[in-house]
Amino acid sequence: MLANKHIIRLVALLLPALYLVSPFNLQAQSRQTTIAFGSCNNQDEPQPLWPAILESRPDLWVWLGDNIYGDTRNMDTLASKYNRQKQHPGYQALLQNTAITGTWDDHDYGFNDADGEYNQKAQSQQLFLDFMGVPADDPVRNQEGIYRSYTLGEGDQKVKILLLDGRYHRDPFHELFGLYLPNFGGDILGEAQWQWLERELTNSDAQIHIIASGMQILPTGHAYTSWSAYPNARKRLLRLLETTQPANPILLSGDRHVGELANIKLEGYRQPVYEITSSGMTHHREPSKRGNRHRIGDQVGALNFGILQIGWEEAATNLTLQIRGVRNEVLLEQKLQFDKIPVQLSRH
Repeated sequence: MLANKHIIRLVALLLPALYLVSPFNLQAQSRQTTIAFGSCNNQDEPQPLWPAILESRPDLWVWLGDNIYGDTRNMDTLASKYNRQKQHPGYQALLQNTAITGTWDDHDYGFNDADGEYNQKAQSQQLFLDFMGVPADDPVRNQEGIYRSYTLGEGDQKVKILLLDGRYHRDPFHELFGLYLPNFGGDILGEAQWQWLERELTNSDAQIHIIASGMQILPTGHAYTSWSAYPNARKRLLRLLETTQPANPILLSGDRHVGELANIKLEGYRQPVYEITSSGMTHHREPSKRGNRHRIGDQVGALNFGILQIGWEEAATNLTLQIRGVRNEVLLEQKLQFDKIPVQLSRH
């Protein structure tokens, strides 16, 4: 009788643990994926966003450029600035709990508006990859440029993140009196990166495709750096989405020191393709009403980070795009719903 009481007590203690690891509960726990992202983070300034970022419990953090402000041709100085950022307590906490990936922009690549003519770009690439925790034997270590893909999840919950390098091969800007005039013959990615991107997009079986760029893609103004300074490269990128038709593309970008949402209608897609810009982790500017005819709502002129929440349902995939502030409050939001693509019918 006494033995039976011990058995009953043991079962009572084990049942909660069995529930936590049961296949049903693991499935329930995996029905949401959270990706957080941000840019323009000065390692020498206060960084008040990390507590809010940690509170959002992201599965992945994506750096979108100007991850530090190197602004130097001295690689020892650049390495020291990366190390300073890696030692920040808030970022340390994120590293311990969250996967990290990302791309760069001009200030961490080299200096303001640095392009493909930068003579320290190969050395800078290795320091960037060190900061990202990329293994020493990863193939990206031996290519020209940091472009690469990152896959999160699997099966009908697969997300592919395509990290573009808009610096290593970029042609010079046509700048005049502070305006970035169209460089119709100029390119951003370089032919090898274009071919890689086409391969990654063609016949991909991911449910969501995130294209991450340091510079904004959709805006058409010329007061700030963006893909609009290279009209033919911008047209080629959007046309590539139309011809390869990856499922549910979302554009991420940084650089502008504001938060912003924009969209554009592309051939073959039932609803517009959205771009979400998160910029200004340690500094920001006043919002503007001009410069982006594709904008949805107002710009956010406050310190911010971005959130992409994916809700995996049986027949649909629900996406929430958000710009959040220092108290983890929602400053800008867009909700989307996509039809789920059966994995067995996906193109391989």
